[in-house]
Amino acid sequence: MTTALGTAQPTLILRDISWRTYEDLLADLSDRSVPRRTLDRGVLEIMSPTQEHEQTDTAIALLVSTVAEELEIDFLSLGSTTHRHQDLMRGFEPDSSFYIQNLGKVLGKTVDLSVDPLPDLIVEVEVTSDALDKLPIYAALAVPEVWRYAGSKLSILLLAGGCYRESENSAVLPSLSCSCCLRIHPAEPFAQQDCLAQASAPLGRAEPNESAGA
Repeated sequence: MTTALGTAQPTLILRDISWRTYEDLLADLSDRSVPRRTLDRGVLEIMSPTQEHEQTDTAIALLVSTVAEELEIDFLSLGSTTHRHQDLMRGFEPDSSFYIQNLGKVLGKTVDLSVDPLPDLIVEVEVTSDALDKLPIYAALAVPEVWRYAGSKLSILLLAGGCYRESENSAVLPSLSCSCCLRIHPAEPFAQQDCLAQASAPLGRAEPNESAGA
């Protein structure tokens, strides 16, 4: 077993980890949302998010939920719920996760990846280059869409042909684009109140007085 410590964010990488060890660790820490654990075929990352990481994730998750509500789209937020698949030897706890298009398949039940789909949308925040690359994990488990924030840039990534390709527009939230996200957070990516106040304007939703006068 080998280990490596990250510098920008408390991160521990362990190698040669069995599935049994991974599940035992999940059971021992089942009542904690941190640290977050990611397994990729024997490589285990244990990460404690920084304040910057959590603020960024909160802002993006709030953006997703606000836009879904504005568009009157039903959704289920599962936050950093653990998703694991033993046959693929992979497991992860995303920063945020949402069921939108597949909501009807999981609503009111405990998700079982042996029969249920992965979340339609996952938020991935990277504030350190030492982190385990999670995109291959998401691709292997067929997560349709990932919103990735890295280097002060928010990218919308869509799964196509087994890999992710950057897109200007979201597939699960129609009318939402990267440029729209930038208008909502022009300079302060962590200002959640700006998201709530301005979400309807970039999406072209009419104000009540405008519709009344039409």
